[in-house]
Amino acid sequence: MARIRVGTCAWSDHEEYYPPGLPPRERLAYYARHFSLVEVDSTFYRLQPAKWFAGWAERTPPDFRFNVKAYGAMTRHHREPRPGEEDLTEVFRRFNASVQPLREAGKLGALHFQFPPWFTCTPASREWVQFCREFFADDIVAVEFRHISWFTEENREDTLQFLRGLRAVHVACDAPQVGSGTVPRVVAVTDPRLAIVRFHGRNAKTWYIKAEKTAQRFDYLYSKEELAEWLPPIREILAPAADEVHLLMNNNRANYAVRNALDLMSLLGLPTPPRDDRGVPLPPEQSRRPEQLRLF
Repeated sequence: MARIRVGTCAWSDHEEYYPPGLPPRERLAYYARHFSLVEVDSTFYRLQPAKWFAGWAERTPPDFRFNVKAYGAMTRHHREPRPGEEDLTEVFRRFNASVQPLREAGKLGALHFQFPPWFTCTPASREWVQFCREFFADDIVAVEFRHISWFTEENREDTLQFLRGLRAVHVACDAPQVGSGTVPRVVAVTDPRLAIVRFHGRNAKTWYIKAEKTAQRFDYLYSKEELAEWLPPIREILAPAADEVHLLMNNNRANYAVRNALDLMSLLGLPTPPRDDRGVPLPPEQSRRPEQLRLF
């Protein structure tokens, strides 16, 4: 029996979701009325001070969880060292110290390592994944590969076994199947503590768009029928095998991620707030954060 948590990747991007005039500082607390999970994506772009994590922990309920995305230098996104990144071990130490307030609050879900499309399935890449896992030996570490080489017919089982040996979470993805810089839908549990699915949308036309226009990559609103495709693997594979399942919407364009997160919660039988015709929850006085359920 697994606990299902549904959330979005970041909470500040959903302008239409928040009541007009709500101060930015109050957005996380409002978000936590409806969801018990969020992915912190800002950490991918820059190292954040620990005081920010402490503030986020204070503004969320006791059972709220944060999955924190690893800084880009840690996942080999920075092909050349940037100022202050010459000593990567020190970068890892700084990142480790920054998330400490979440650990102390019991709100750290997973440290999410999303590797770039050019991070291919090689012995050197495996060594780097192992280093990342071992550096955070006491945390749950999630690994998301984005190059198809990890999940070819020849490599798929070896990749999953590699993650099991590290006790690292395999991140399943819903994404357009175009070229080598995407991975097929591979549903498996490699760490019984947690399973993760990230929904990137299915916009094949914009998947390889230039970096400065990455928001367009995730310009996609799932239909309920498309989301329902995931119900069988969640029920038959993930929920029986993992203690907890995290379902995260990364289609952060317009209000799509919030709408689809609530759609998925409804399909799973989780309580959702009443919504208007745009899919936006009704005003705060008519909406409360539902209690999480244990399903399946």
